[in-house]
Amino acid sequence: MVSQPEKRANAWLSQAQYDLDAARANAADGRHALGCFLCHQSAEKAVTAFLYAKGAEQVWGHALADLCEDAVAFDQSFDLVKSIAVLLDKHFLGARYPESLPGGVPAEAYEHADSERALEVAGDVLGAVRQRMGLDG
Repeated sequence: MVSQPEKRANAWLSQAQYDLDAARANAADGRHALGCFLCHQSAEKAVTAFLYAKGAEQVWGHALADLCEDAVAFDQSFDLVKSIAVLLDKHFLGARYPESLPGGVPAEAYEHADSERALEVAGDVLGAVRQRMGLDG
């Protein structure tokens, strides 16, 4: 039987994969800002899944820097995950709000290179979390 923490973690991990797939689709269609935001969401949900898998009762916040720091308490190797995951934090606000960037709206400012890098980082974070949860890499 699956424990409640494991069930909760699996739900968050499943949504993380869905968001990463949606990020890929949006980036492929030229919606790079939305793709970058969804990459942040994927990584955020993946780290949240890890924290729930380790027994956290509540997970607060959206910053990957903070979430990964919480994860370090359970697994010191999350310092390495944090070093790349934080690259996605700028997309939480910057990719969504018209006044978040000087000189243009996110839909006009984000490019292929931005979403390509965000997809790489989000994929690495999701893979690292799955590995640390004892799932496939």
